[in-house]
Amino acid sequence: MTLVLIILTVGLSIFGFNNYTFLHRMLDNPYSIHRNKEYYRLLTSGFVHADYMHLLLNMYVLYMFGSNMEAIFEMSYGPQGGAYFLGLYLLGIIFANIPDQVRHRNNPGYNSLGASGGVSAIVFASILLMPLSKLMIFPIPVQIPAWIFAIIYVAYSIYMDRRQGDNVNHLAHLWGALWGVLFTLWAYPGVLPVFFQQIASSLSF
Repeated sequence: MTLVLIILTVGLSIFGFNNYTFLHRMLDNPYSIHRNKEYYRLLTSGFVHADYMHLLLNMYVLYMFGSNMEAIFEMSYGPQGGAYFLGLYLLGIIFANIPDQVRHRNNPGYNSLGASGGVSAIVFASILLMPLSKLMIFPIPVQIPAWIFAIIYVAYSIYMDRRQGDNVNHLAHLWGALWGVLFTLWAYPGVLPVFFQQIASSLSF
């Protein structure tokens, strides 16, 4: 499933690089969604990207985390595991785009795109289930526990969203992460106490 999503996203993104009309139809444009009821944009915007670097980063993270989450769902839910994985990822894209509909519904010039919401959902679902796994975050040259990475990621996203200093939709990252947590709490109701127990045991001397 992860590889199918990557192949589909890469194909549509590259096509969009060379066809602006297609790309424009796929974008999350809150004005068009609000005025023309083009609700499909909430999802299709997650399958196109701004440039090759944007695409590469999202697909790399999706590949690294997606396969693990897919395997976890399959072990827990059998043949239905794929549906859980798609729910986590696809609804993460939609959920992450919701704040834009409030903040920019009257701004026809605002557009957003990229799979970051769905990718963030998968990353934070993985962190909630495996908080002690080791991750590396640039520019820190050493691996750190996943739960510490989560704190840094959230703090950075909040800071950058308030600065509004680049063209990255940091708020979508936060909402995607939130969806990943909410979905995992629903899929695995007992995960939160285990999450904190693992962290506490790692900090005990």
